[in-house]
Amino acid sequence: MHGPQDMPAFPDASAVLAPRSLDDLLLYRFSRAVRASNGMATRLVEGGFGITRREWGMIATLAQQGEIRSSALAAHLHLDRVRTSRGLRGLVDKKLVVRRQDAEDRREVHVRLSPSGRQLFDRVFPRIAELNVDLLEGIAPAHLDIFLQCLQHLEQRGNALSAQGAVAEKADRRAGGTRHRWPESRQV
Repeated sequence: MHGPQDMPAFPDASAVLAPRSLDDLLLYRFSRAVRASNGMATRLVEGGFGITRREWGMIATLAQQGEIRSSALAAHLHLDRVRTSRGLRGLVDKKLVVRRQDAEDRREVHVRLSPSGRQLFDRVFPRIAELNVDLLEGIAPAHLDIFLQCLQHLEQRGNALSAQGAVAEKADRRAGGTRHRWPESRQV
């Protein structure tokens, strides 16, 4: 396990704008920060409350949105409908979510938190919020404002680049992902 002393210094703007090493890549550094904090959140929801991180995202969204179509939930969470359906099925089995078919379009399903789902949200959210506050400890409010503006820009820019098709390659996990590129005959 690495401690704070093992973390490389964050590069200056010139290094990020012309990366020459892994530590100069903004996406790599974001990934490291997310992994460090997501692990704690995952342990909290899975170990403490018996739900997956994806299920927590669904519960938290439903707590905010109220009853919504399952397709709207999938869009909000940036998940495909199959994963959303699978996650919702688990939450229904745990009696945390209630499903209702749309009266006009039987293909559409509406979902909402059950009373026990709402109780779970009310127990988990304060713990997740506390973790978020702890992560921000030591950042001056003025720097936090700038960080949030930059984060908003990065989200918007990432969505725009994705919509423009900035990366033409497609991941084909159904066909074995990257395994088809590395035949077994190339074993070391």
